[in-house]
Amino acid sequence: MFDELKQDVIEQSRVIGIDKIGFASVDVFSTLKERLKQQQENQYQSGFEKGTIEERTTPRKLMPEAQSIISIALAYPSKLENAPRSTKGDRRGQFCRASWGTDYHDILRDRLEQLGQFLKEKHPDAQYKIMVDTGELADKEVAVRAGLGFTGKNTVLITPEFGSYVYIGEMITNIPFEPDQPLEEDCGDCNLCVDTCPTGALIQGGQLNAQKCIAFLTQTKDYLPDEYRAKIGNRLYGCDTCQVVCPKNKGKNFHFHEEMEPDPDVVKPRLKPLLRISNREFKETFGPMAGSWRGKKPIQRNAIIALANYKDQTAVDELIHGMKHDPRPMIRGTAAWALGKIGSEAGKVAIQEAQEKESDESALAEMEKGLNYFRAPQS
Repeated sequence: MFDELKQDVIEQSRVIGIDKIGFASVDVFSTLKERLKQQQENQYQSGFEKGTIEERTTPRKLMPEAQSIISIALAYPSKLENAPRSTKGDRRGQFCRASWGTDYHDILRDRLEQLGQFLKEKHPDAQYKIMVDTGELADKEVAVRAGLGFTGKNTVLITPEFGSYVYIGEMITNIPFEPDQPLEEDCGDCNLCVDTCPTGALIQGGQLNAQKCIAFLTQTKDYLPDEYRAKIGNRLYGCDTCQVVCPKNKGKNFHFHEEMEPDPDVVKPRLKPLLRISNREFKETFGPMAGSWRGKKPIQRNAIIALANYKDQTAVDELIHGMKHDPRPMIRGTAAWALGKIGSEAGKVAIQEAQEKESDESALAEMEKGLNYFRAPQS
């Protein structure tokens, strides 16, 4: 009976727009458990992880009745059509591909909920629990066990059909579906992602030091550590380097889902307007995207750093305004640092003026860093 139900679920998944589906057992993820312990010991975790190691590796801790897991993948676009150009005096930042279009959490939850309702219609005793990215289970590990793909050296799921440009999520259920077989594939001798990672966040053996990963760093809300400011370039949210260089992604660009299509002006926005964007404007423009989940503060900080990396002289007035009037010390301080890096005389005078009125120690420290560029010019 369950073999027939499995085929029904697979067919329904195609009907509702799921690009790939697989089935996994609810056995403990023993290898993952050891890796998570090692990550914890090495302090490689981002801090965004949910649940204990036991909860993250033991499906029945999350659903005692669990008998199997359904894993799904949806392919997303990798190429931006009609991308606006970033030009001198009109510089733009960029959101990573995983933040293009509507928030993928919402898209996958919708597909999984539709699948869950179908399951209950076919089998009224069915129970299910949906997770997408923010749940305890490691989506990628479930997908690998379900045969959707394999883990690359860049630590992301790579599928044969769509490369790594896929969103994944899963559903734990009390239905004992027969598990699928994992793929026997790996990266071989290729080491491009490890060698190209801007911050060296990828560790040999397929581990990620999240504390050094630009995708993580762009989402933090405090000052960005000095050593990473130049490395983020014009990234406002996320990083695609380890995916872009991957040979498995060559020629992979899929436009199957209308809600994933990006607005070019939103995913590559002008930087200067971001410095004074209101909460309402931010929510209206960027709210539907996954990249907005941490609010506007990290995006504005990253925009300031991007303007500094461009050494955009036309941004000096905006940065002075932010340094003198923004109520948030981190924004004031980062703007002062950026003025120093850009190196205009007006910026120098403004930093000195701001110093006299500034009371926050962290902002004062950044102002001193800004002035140090004038004392000993750096590239």
